[in-house]
Amino acid sequence: MEEIKTRIHGYWSGRSEEFVRMRREELDSGMAGLWLAEIQCCLPTDKKLKILDVGTGGGFFAILLAQQGHAVCGIDLTAGMIEGARRLAEEKGVNVDFQVMDAEKTDFEDESFDLVVARNLTWTLPHPAEAYREWKRVLKKGGILLNFDGNYGKADFCKEARDPSGQNAHRNVSDEQLHECTRIREELDISREERPAWDEKVLDALGYTEIEIDREVSGRIYTGDLRFYNPTQLFLIKGVKDDCAISSL
Repeated sequence: MEEIKTRIHGYWSGRSEEFVRMRREELDSGMAGLWLAEIQCCLPTDKKLKILDVGTGGGFFAILLAQQGHAVCGIDLTAGMIEGARRLAEEKGVNVDFQVMDAEKTDFEDESFDLVVARNLTWTLPHPAEAYREWKRVLKKGGILLNFDGNYGKADFCKEARDPSGQNAHRNVSDEQLHECTRIREELDISREERPAWDEKVLDALGYTEIEIDREVSGRIYTGDLRFYNPTQLFLIKGVKDDCAISSL
């Protein structure tokens, strides 16, 4: 594993216990229904889907979607996250196939999934364009990508986490972890891109079709419980796999 990815692995491994606890609380809150509505409005309503949750972390999206009867696989780079996600799925009484796997290079066969979904993952990746290509590879023709992320390259994590005006999702992250996250982020090329314009350009070059950007996600999601508030504005970028399109990236 390249050096920067080793550091990313170490950082998220160190946060896995706290992260899984937050996802447990989030699943038991009103946030679960808000997030589910965001996803479901983009999906067909007449069938159960085979879904890949990339960068699943504590398994929040994977568990939500499994509760709706979909067949879900959740992958994450860190074993601590996957172990916690498995415990959480067992607590919630759902079956999810959780695996330790690199989001930029998965072990799945071509055209394995109807939906690939991610939250707050792309900004952490050393090779995000390769990840977008990989997610297209594992999507079935007509399959959908839903990627919720933020322009974290422009964020001040330390200031946001220590904001005295209220709670937010980063309040329990240590100063050491915040500084390491900032150092890692500064080494990633994606942190210097203007997003989501960069993402849209990459998806178009890779041959995704029906590309849509929604910049109003935060306004619909963060309406009440400040425990989960994310000061960085979220966006959704959606794309559809169309094998007739030609990849030019």
